[in-house]
Amino acid sequence: MNYSQIKDIFSSHLDTHGFRKTPERYAILEEIYNRTDHFDAEALYIEMKNKDYRVSRATVYNTLELLVNCGMVKKHQFGKNLAQYEKSFGYSQHDHLICMDCGKVHEFCDPRIQQIINTMQDILKFKVESHSLNLYGHCLGNCDHKKAVNAAMKSHSLN
Repeated sequence: MNYSQIKDIFSSHLDTHGFRKTPERYAILEEIYNRTDHFDAEALYIEMKNKDYRVSRATVYNTLELLVNCGMVKKHQFGKNLAQYEKSFGYSQHDHLICMDCGKVHEFCDPRIQQIINTMQDILKFKVESHSLNLYGHCLGNCDHKKAVNAAMKSHSLN
């Protein structure tokens, strides 16, 4: 799906619900759809300000809610108080591994999960509209938190 299709869907949602179509809202949409990661609202705001976009913090937060409501962005609470977002329209269902130390989020897709969903729908006569699977644990390899702790310990031992 290309950006013009995504923009058209968002425009239609804004029209349907009586919201103004502003350049700032479209800039936020484009910035999100150029990303490949999960992000929080504050980080998005700071990155856009650093790129000289003329957006307010309130506009970023309000636009994110509009995008969540129209299905263009998915909002996650990965066990922290901080909400994280990711683009969602036209992207396949996937699940997450979340490091409880550094907060890094790894995405994965395993077709066996869809098989389980299909089986449960058949057995329980239930229509699943969406699902979310978040697995929490600890990075065993390249963990940002462990790097920071090791650097602090190394710095402390030098003093």
